[in-house]
Amino acid sequence: MMAKTTEELVAEARGRIEGLSPTGLMAELASGSVTLIDIREPLEWEQHIEGALQVPRGLLEFVADPACGPRLPPSLRIGLDPVDRVVVYCTTGGRGALAASTLRTMGYERVANLEGGLAAWKEAGLPITDHHGAI
Repeated sequence: MMAKTTEELVAEARGRIEGLSPTGLMAELASGSVTLIDIREPLEWEQHIEGALQVPRGLLEFVADPACGPRLPPSLRIGLDPVDRVVVYCTTGGRGALAASTLRTMGYERVANLEGGLAAWKEAGLPITDHHGAI
């Protein structure tokens, strides 16, 4: 088997998932029918999209698996369900694509990745929050 680059893995993942634009995500957030998950590492969480649940990429599969719930710390028991509409994001979209693809493999059919991640959200002029409030 030939080794794949990160770029190839991300491209394959993007081919299997739904990409959602920043304005598309804003509309879904306004409807209140989406669970938004920031999969960046804790060091990156100072600025985020309001209402996002913060789950590091390395823990996503465990949080998404209902069977793992009782073994998780209370802060990570967010009650995800494969029937939920879930949107993930990272800084620029690569890790989000991989995460969304993994969730699809786990049976989440209504999952999407924020195209361009938080960088695209900021570039679109949409609001972000830091630990001190909206900016």
